[in-house]
Amino acid sequence: MLVLLPPSEGKAASGRGAPLRPESLSLPGLAGARAAVLAELVELCAADEEKAREVLGLSEGLRGEVAKNAGLLQAGARPAGEVYTGVLYDALGLATLDEAARKRARSSLLVFSGLWGAVRVDDRIPSYRCSMGVRLPGLGALGAYWRGPMAAVMPEAAGDGLVLDLRSAAYAAAWRPKGEVAGRTATVRVLHAPTRKVVSHFNKATKGRIVRSLLEAGAAPAGPAELLEALRDLGYVVECAAPEKAGKAWSLDVLVDEVH
Repeated sequence: MLVLLPPSEGKAASGRGAPLRPESLSLPGLAGARAAVLAELVELCAADEEKAREVLGLSEGLRGEVAKNAGLLQAGARPAGEVYTGVLYDALGLATLDEAARKRARSSLLVFSGLWGAVRVDDRIPSYRCSMGVRLPGLGALGAYWRGPMAAVMPEAAGDGLVLDLRSAAYAAAWRPKGEVAGRTATVRVLHAPTRKVVSHFNKATKGRIVRSLLEAGAAPAGPAELLEALRDLGYVVECAAPEKAGKAWSLDVLVDEVH
């Protein structure tokens, strides 16, 4: 099982240890694309704070993020699973998983990123600010920029099992499963059961809990149909829409009664 996650907008501070070692990151086929984005981001933020703030879409209160990006090459790195914070990652609670579940998390979770393309939760990265929606002056819109590099590495990364896609739309734009991989991909929506409306905050929290539940249970569904059964066994109320055509992703709706 491969689980595709969005990053968090907010991030923990960089570590005090060794700085980033780009060659140590997972998916080495992304190395060239990562180097190009990193170099332009650092140069932009070091040269012109106001322009960088405009490009990155940062408010006055987030001005300090520009200086943080300018120092990425020197900043201490820490595991990505510690850098990413926020509602989904709080609910996932990587630090509180037992060792067996943490091992499964290291092999099955892949976090998409405007700066790195995608990283695993044990890849050591510095804290940064660069969403997939950013348009860098030299490289253009990052969602479009990453499509080629991600298309080259993701089919192999997806292996031959289930792909559980929990990314938001901006990050899904960087890679969309196709063909045979799409047929074993499942996307998830979280709906408020009484109204059948999509919920936002609770959407992230529920997705985090779903991933945690699967990791703790040691579930290894082979495909979307098996995922449906696994989630129901774990106590989730799930409705499923199988694709009408081969080569299309499955859609699962998780229904929740309380929005908190």
